[in-house]
Parts: sequence; C-alpha cells; structure tokens
Amino acid sequence: MKQDKISEAVVRRLPTYLQVLYEFERREVVTVSSQELGNELGLNPAQIRKDLAYFGDFGRKGVGYDVLNLIGHIRQILKLNQKINVALVGTGNLGHALCNYNKYSKDNMKIVAVFDENVEKIGKKINHLTVQPMSELKQTVIEQQIRIGIITVPDFAAQAVANQIVEAGVEGILNFAPAVLRVPEHVRVHYADFTKELLSLAFYLESERRNTDGSALD
Repeated sequence: MKQDKISEAVVRRLPTYLQVLYEFERREVVTVSSQELGNELGLNPAQIRKDLAYFGDFGRKGVGYDVLNLIGHIRQILKLNQKINVALVGTGNLGHALCNYNKYSKDNMKIVAVFDENVEKIGKKINHLTVQPMSELKQTVIEQQIRIGIITVPDFAAQAVANQIVEAGVEGILNFAPAVLRVPEHVRVHYADFTKELLSLAFYLESERRNTDGSALD
C-alpha cells in the first residue's frame, strides 16, 4: 500500500510495537498473539492487527506472530534494516543524554556527529564523538551521508540551526526546541516539545482535587 494511504498515527505506533517485541525476544518468546501484544501495550488487539495489515500478512490464524519474523518486517518497514546516520546540534544536558542512544540502540540509526557553536565545548568528547564547530556541519553531512538532524538548542536559535541543517542536505529533523520550524516541503520535521506535552497533560487531570472520601478540596 502506498505510504500516503497510511496514517501518521499508524507509523508512530510501529516503533512501540517494535519495542515490546524486543522484550518478547529477550524473554525468548517464539510466537505472540495480537491479544498478548495488546495486553502489553494497553491497545485493542484489533487495532494492532489492522495496523500491521497495512503492510502485509505477518501472522497465522490461531498461532499469532513469529516474534523474530515480525521484528524483521517492522524494522524493514521503518527502514531500520539500512544504516541511517544522524547529526546532533546542541551539547547541553539534553544533547549529552541523547548521545547515550548510541549505547543502547539495537538499530542501524546512529548519532555519528555532534555540533555546537560554543567554543568552550568544541573539541570535547561525548561518548567517543568529538564536538565539532557548526562551520563543519555541511561538509560532515555530505561526507558521512547524514540524513537526519536532531536540534537541542534554545528556542531562539532553533530556526537558524534548522536552516543550516536543511542547507547541508538532511531529509528529516527531530526538534527538541520549543519552536515551530519553517522548512521546505521535502524536509520532514517531528517535534519533541516537553513543555507542550506537559501542559497538554494537565487537560486530562481531574478538574478538582479530591479527598480520599471523594469530596472536593477547596
């Protein structure tokens, strides 16, 4: 099925399926049903079957899904069976933490270059990666065939960094800065805005705090 017929919500659920399948693999589970996947994820099994059916028929009725086989298919769907190099811009606390992704990732997507404009940070090591100046961004993107950029700079600097990343030739951006980026149509941007997520979470809280006996607090 063509990619434009598959909703973004479906694509965003696939990594979640992959994570729980890795856990089943770790437990040496050979086959798993959509019901078992649903129980682990808190999702309707029918939703899981429908999502996977967009990409093919991976399960057997009455048996379920072969765990290793389904892991392989989802990795292929997400293009994780090919090497995808990533650049990170911004070496604050969050940038440091994200560099740990390389340590634990089971996939071919790796942060291979780190950049900062702070001269005091340039040349320092973060998990075996040397912090490079922004002036080397474009050349490094080309040489290392970097396809994705991660932005972890303050909001006021995010657009300028995005412009440099786009000019360097990346195809996708993961933006952690609380700023809406303006990029060409051919560049995909995903946002990981902690502030927005925290504020929207407040909507789902009870409108009034309650005592243990059920009465509302003033």
